[in-house]
Parts: sequence; C-alpha cells; structure tokens
Amino acid sequence: MQRDHEFRPSHVSRRSLLLTSGAAMTATAATVISASAFPFASPAGFDRAPRCGSILRTAAGDGPVTKLKLAWNATAICTASAPVAKERGFFARHNLDVEFVNFGGSTDQLLEAIATGKADAGIGMALRWLKPLEQGFDVKITAGVHGGCLRLIGAKAAGVTTLESLKGKTIAVSDQASPEKNFFSIMLKQHGIDPETDVTWRQYPAELLPLAVDKGEAQAIANSDPRAYIWLKDQKFVEIATNLTGAYATRACCVLAVRGSLIREQPLVARALTQAVLEAGEHLGDDPTDAAKVFAGYGGKGSVEDLAQMLRSHTHHHHPVGHDLQAEIAAYTDELKLVNVIKKSTDSQKFAARVYADVLS
Repeated sequence: MQRDHEFRPSHVSRRSLLLTSGAAMTATAATVISASAFPFASPAGFDRAPRCGSILRTAAGDGPVTKLKLAWNATAICTASAPVAKERGFFARHNLDVEFVNFGGSTDQLLEAIATGKADAGIGMALRWLKPLEQGFDVKITAGVHGGCLRLIGAKAAGVTTLESLKGKTIAVSDQASPEKNFFSIMLKQHGIDPETDVTWRQYPAELLPLAVDKGEAQAIANSDPRAYIWLKDQKFVEIATNLTGAYATRACCVLAVRGSLIREQPLVARALTQAVLEAGEHLGDDPTDAAKVFAGYGGKGSVEDLAQMLRSHTHHHHPVGHDLQAEIAAYTDELKLVNVIKKSTDSQKFAARVYADVLS
C-alpha cells in the first residue's frame, strides 16, 4: 500500500523508541508470558475473580491471549487509534484480544466503569478526564495519544473571527463540561477575556450547533472533529483557534487510561495495551488515508478524504509518556485552575504524578 507521509511532526526519538521497543517488547513478552502466564498472578487467580482482563489460552504454540475491554467514543476521530490497533493487528501482535465498549455516558460513569473492572481501559480527552480523576478514581493515564481535534469556529457574518472579537458574544457547545469549553476558556483567559463573564456558553445538541448560529442565538461554536472540521468547510465559518494553536502545538489532548488494579496485577498486559495503542498512533501518522478507511468502517462521520485530512491536521506522532507526559498533565492542571475547573489548592505536580503510571519502563 502506498504510504502517506504528508504530515510528520518532528518527534523522531519517540517514534524510533516505539519502532524498536515494539519489536523487542513483542519478543520479550512472548517469552515471559508463555513461560509463566504472568509473574504477578496465576491463571487460577483469574478464574476465582474473573475480570475483563482474564487470560484466554489459544491453540498450542500461539501463546496466551489476554482479553480486554476498551471504552471509546466511536463518533470521535480522536480515538481512531483504537480501531486501527484492532484492524491492523497491533493488538494481536501484543497477544491482546480487545473488545470495544462504545461509551456514551458521563465521564464519571466511564472512569467508574474502568475503576471497577467493567472496562479495562479507555481513550479520551485529558481536559475531560482530569477533573473526575481529581476525585480519586483508581484509573491511571499511561500515555498521550495525539494532539489536535478541538476547534473554535466563528460566524463571519457576526464579525467573530478572532479571540478578541468573542467578547460579549455567545459560544455554542454540546456540553458545559466539555473539553472544548475547558480548553477555549483557558485560551480566552490567556488573552485577557474572562470566560465566565465576558462570553456566554450556551448548550445545544451537538448536531444542532450550526443551527444555533444560523438563528443568531450564538456567534461561535466550540466542538471537536469530525463535526468541527466538516462544519468549517461551510464558507460562513472561519477557524479562530484550535488546541494546536501557539504553545499548544506540542501538547497532547487525548490520552489512554488504564484500570489501576490491572496495572498492579498484570503490568505486562498494561504495557502491551499501551504499546499497541502507541504503535497504532504511529500508523495513523504514517498512513492517515488507511486509518481514515478503518475509522469510516466503524461509522465515522465524513468522507474518507475528509477524515484523512483531519488526521493529517492532528499530531499523531506526538504521544508523550514518562516525565514529558507528567509535565503536560501538570500544565493542563495549572491552566484548569485558572478557569476554576480544578481546585486552586491542588498541587499540580503531585496530582500529575498521582494520575500517571509509567508502564513502559
């Protein structure tokens, strides 16, 4: 297949690490797992307390396969690494049999589902998850997945084309706790506009956000791809900012989070899952057209051409782990405190260390 290399941010060291450690990980994991299942728990232990991450033994010589449940949002292209990992064999390469749970409930419910074993992991937006994680769910972020996918678009007819022109205007959102509202509130604050008093945030069903602008009830929309990208093709809209604007160009927005007990009891499984998702992310960056076809096959909205272009506009070669990811989490935490989402008394560095787990070292 012809590879698509139109978009390639300069994170060569991370990519090299994935490509080399992926091969080593596969060989090492196969040896360790086939010898003793997992050194931290016996197969009998799984039988006594069945969870989503139980061991399923395949035909002789194939080695053990771990069954997992991964929560994701099938309409959000920011989670496209999940179906790509499944359909292009990245999960299988790491002896994982992953079932998807398309989750449409609240973030609190999602994290509770992961913490209690109804799901083993999930992919979602850091700016949606950090506030609930502050409450102490036993769920740990193991990797950043990519950057990009949030867009703030303005109505040209209303003269809303810059952040400054939003003062006194109404921004339509689909959720008052959405990552879009959180992120662009931070950006407005950084530009001297009070997101609580200088603008109005009005909630509508996601598909009706453009109608709110047409009716004059709102002058801008904050939403995510694929919707925001598709709406922006209408010449009545202009892109004001994205979550790759300025200093955010090297910040991840979507993260992988794993059940804490899975990390403690089956660390090799947590590592394999994280590695597989990151390798799938590399594939998205290398071949967005192929990734778009996979995502479209799961019901992703938009043409394959549009979906591929969205993926090119994201940073799928940026997936921080370790100290880099902790620094990004701490920075988001500081910024969320500015807009009264996170408690001002929260120690951002300690919080980042608490919600992150290094499963790759």
